[in-house]
Amino acid sequence: MDRVSKEAGHDARDTPAHQAAADEAPLHEATVSAPVNIAVIKYWGKRDSKLILPTNSSLSVTLSQDHLRTRTTVRAAAEFSSDRLWLNGVEEDVAASARLCNVIATARQLRAAMEQADSTAPRLSTWGLHVCSENNFPTAAGLASSASGYAALVSALGALFELPQSATELSRVARVGSGSACRSMLGGFVAWQAGTMDDGSDSLAEQVAARAHWPQLQALVLVVSDRKKTVSSTAGMQTTVSTSPLFAERVRSVVPHRMAAMRAAIVARDFATFATLAMQDSNQFHAVCQDTFPPIAYMNDTSHAITSLVHAFNAAVGRVAAAYTYDAGPNAVLFVLRDDMRALVQLLTRCFPRPAAMSADAFYADPFAVFASPDLAGRDIDDPAVTALADSVGSFAAGSVRRIIHTEVGDGPRVLPSSESLLNHAGMPKHARE
Repeated sequence: MDRVSKEAGHDARDTPAHQAAADEAPLHEATVSAPVNIAVIKYWGKRDSKLILPTNSSLSVTLSQDHLRTRTTVRAAAEFSSDRLWLNGVEEDVAASARLCNVIATARQLRAAMEQADSTAPRLSTWGLHVCSENNFPTAAGLASSASGYAALVSALGALFELPQSATELSRVARVGSGSACRSMLGGFVAWQAGTMDDGSDSLAEQVAARAHWPQLQALVLVVSDRKKTVSSTAGMQTTVSTSPLFAERVRSVVPHRMAAMRAAIVARDFATFATLAMQDSNQFHAVCQDTFPPIAYMNDTSHAITSLVHAFNAAVGRVAAAYTYDAGPNAVLFVLRDDMRALVQLLTRCFPRPAAMSADAFYADPFAVFASPDLAGRDIDDPAVTALADSVGSFAAGSVRRIIHTEVGDGPRVLPSSESLLNHAGMPKHARE
């Protein structure tokens, strides 16, 4: 019997009489999904740890929620005696996370101001909250789960409390939970402005270009490991800021130039420049981690092999056709234009065989049917130079890459219908586990 069954089974709120009463009362609840984003100009380091104000601006690509997302339901009820949170079916201690408490408190303050101005509005800011959140990808493995998680939470609180603030304005609230979460509040290509104000009022996210701006751009997420990283981003940043001389130079001179150049490349849909900048910035970010004392190593041997393969692929085709980037983890995100996708996937699946127990569709689902697209005929990896490349790179152990997720540029948080709620009628998780 799971936790829901045990708790609900001894709760008067589960009786038919209570259910009938609940059906008549208005339900104050919102369910939202939010995307993962991957930074192509990296954020690393804070000038204010409490407000999460970054040392430098950053720029990211929002990935499609059809493949990577966090779904969160928030319900407010007068009978909830305290705030409670379930993450992927397991209850977490709300009070143990200062950032979570700050996000909820900030959203409540915004709602309380509305209630003060409107005496007829329900006093939701004074009620307890039940929050249930689920990821469809590994948590704390370097796949930006905190970004999508806090973006989903803030967006759900915004919908629940009927806050009038825009997504850009609410990105300040998401930032207090997780810096990169502010970028997941918007779709397409998103810049997080570092800002200069001590109160963080000018440190927020803004859209550089909408998701529809560059329809040819797609991405592959290569899941190398789904294990929790050994050094958290928060701890890693603090050590880097205090010990890395390279980091200071990066913030002072490198990032400002790259931010401007990356914006221009996106606006112009200049893939070669976009890809080169993304790889250079990823390389420097991990060099900064290595320059930290003691050094931090987020990439592993498979990560480095993927990096080498991308450079070899570009050399074989005679142009910059693919780019890699890595956040604080070993998992790679590769950017490729749609016309070059099939050749790269064929090379990847040849060099990194799927785990023996996994079906081909589970390893690489091909959601965009690149292997069935007539307009891509003749782009298979049968060119002698590319075939020789695969032979020279060699084949790695099956399972070195656990899964390949093919995705594209996506939209911002989505408000979902009540049928997508993660809470049952008693306000408890539908999918709780011990």
